[in-house]
Amino acid sequence: TYWRGEQGRTETIRAGYELLSTRKTKFVYKLALLAHRKKMEKTHIQLSDTERHELKALLAKGKLAVKVLKRATALLELDRGQTMSAVAKTLGVSYPTVLSWRDKYEAQKLQCLYDAARSGRPIEIDGLARAKITALACTPAPEGHARWKLNLLAEKAVELEYCAHVSGTHVGTLLKKTNSSRT
Repeated sequence: TYWRGEQGRTETIRAGYELLSTRKTKFVYKLALLAHRKKMEKTHIQLSDTERHELKALLAKGKLAVKVLKRATALLELDRGQTMSAVAKTLGVSYPTVLSWRDKYEAQKLQCLYDAARSGRPIEIDGLARAKITALACTPAPEGHARWKLNLLAEKAVELEYCAHVSGTHVGTLLKKTNSSRT
């Protein structure tokens, strides 16, 4: 049986047994579905007094990253008894986002406000290799060349084993970051 839901979309009522076609039965199913929705939305968290105080102090600080501000506000609102959908609407985020913040709070407590460090791409050319490439660019050009070309510097850096591989474009970027006049 189909009926028009609260938000105007058609929803299906599912039951373990056949639906009766009486209005009373449909009304009972609608009430059961609404009660189920309300029960699902009433998922709260319980902050301790110290956690609540920490969050309020963090929000009062003034200078705070937006994502930390939203997460802290969401935790306080959930603690006050707001539904997750109301918190999501207030903060302008999706319901699953608030759900994940709540789950992270239950697992990590207030550490959930901050993102974990990301590994990122490993550094292939460290500071010493950069310094050696810059020093190489400051030496006189090899015979047969008027000046150092970026590809020539890259080939020489690999030949001298400053690094495993490097392109001429990357050498140009390295020299640009050091304010070298060779670029």
